[in-house]
Amino acid sequence: MMTPEQYFTAVPKTIDMNIRSELYSTNEFNFAVAVILSAQATDKKVNEVTPGLFKIAPTPEKMLKLGIDGLKEHIRVISFFNNKAKSIIALSEKLAGTPAPGDDYKFPDEYHDRDALMRLPGIGQKTANVIMNVLWGAPNIGVDTHVFRNAHRYGWCGAAENTPEKVEAKLLEIIPEKYHGIVNHVMVLHGRYTCKALRPQCANCPVANICQAPDRTV
Repeated sequence: MMTPEQYFTAVPKTIDMNIRSELYSTNEFNFAVAVILSAQATDKKVNEVTPGLFKIAPTPEKMLKLGIDGLKEHIRVISFFNNKAKSIIALSEKLAGTPAPGDDYKFPDEYHDRDALMRLPGIGQKTANVIMNVLWGAPNIGVDTHVFRNAHRYGWCGAAENTPEKVEAKLLEIIPEKYHGIVNHVMVLHGRYTCKALRPQCANCPVANICQAPDRTV
């Protein structure tokens, strides 16, 4: 079995490590909004709507001014847009006025904590992990479809790890701590463009010679 050490030694060399997320955002608040919108939707689809939305409503205060109906008009093409709009407006109500108003919104220090983030509307464990990892470099793993799929594909997780929370716990256990801060970024981009669900691009993969995935193509 390919070890995490082998994987995280080789794969980051093929990825732009300066890109922390492919989701469009202009500040910390609207990055959180983008992550909420990305649940069960592709980053590409989210990025089709967020530049226009964030130009009008980059902060909690301006999102509230836009209102739930105005928000829905911007995100109507995103899956589950009704529920996501409710969550984003509720999040905006909670964050409005903190810190001082300004388009360069940053979360107050009290929210630089996963449990605190998860008490905010619309932010579950995966969303909180992604926010903390991308914005503040925290060693959290947001287990999306790519991370979940390939953690099992490589044999790092088994049938017992059948939820994102269990996969995260297992990965934090078996992956050396020095890599925890890059796990989410590396596995998402590698899974999105190379080690894809269908027709993985094994010929272009830096670990193809040591990978023992049953569906490898080389």
